[in-house]
Amino acid sequence: MMLKRFFQDESGQGMVEYGLIIALVAIVLITALTALGGGLDTTFGTITGSL
Repeated sequence: MMLKRFFQDESGQGMVEYGLIIALVAIVLITALTALGGGLDTTFGTITGSL
């Protein structure tokens, strides 16, 4: 009876889902910034050189 109630309890499920979404967004942002890092460095270098 207690084991059945444990598996049916969903009180912490929402927080886990939010945590997974935040982790996924963080991974995507880190990957995108790493991929664009060289291009951004070149762009800011050009702007700095122009000034």
